[in-house]
Amino acid sequence: MIAKVLYKDGLRTQAKHIQSGNTITTDAPIDNNGKGEAFSPTDLVASALASCMLTIMGIKSAQLNISLEGTTAEVEKIMSSNPRRIAQIIIHIKAPIALDKRVQIMLEKAALNCPVAKSLSKDLISKTHFSWL
Repeated sequence: MIAKVLYKDGLRTQAKHIQSGNTITTDAPIDNNGKGEAFSPTDLVASALASCMLTIMGIKSAQLNISLEGTTAEVEKIMSSNPRRIAQIIIHIKAPIALDKRVQIMLEKAALNCPVAKSLSKDLISKTHFSWL
């Protein structure tokens, strides 16, 4: 078991990571009867994609003896209504480092093939933009 999720009143949940004890609270978004005071479950999916991409890029960069510290990912999520689902995730990855084009391509390919990306529906449109210093 990796987590235990508790439903709290008011369309909120609290997920506890078993190994670390860390918790994440979710709230339904305003456009779906919630208050929007925390990540929604679909926000977590979109953010997990960006986190996974950065993690895999970090693994690859460590193998290449390169530091990507300070690299950021800005995440946008677009919902569809019928059925209600994530229709599109747009990610802007910004790395504060100048790298050889060949290395950039290797890191970008690693990001685009992260496990979360490979787990999402083929119907979901995912666009990732990379910016290098």
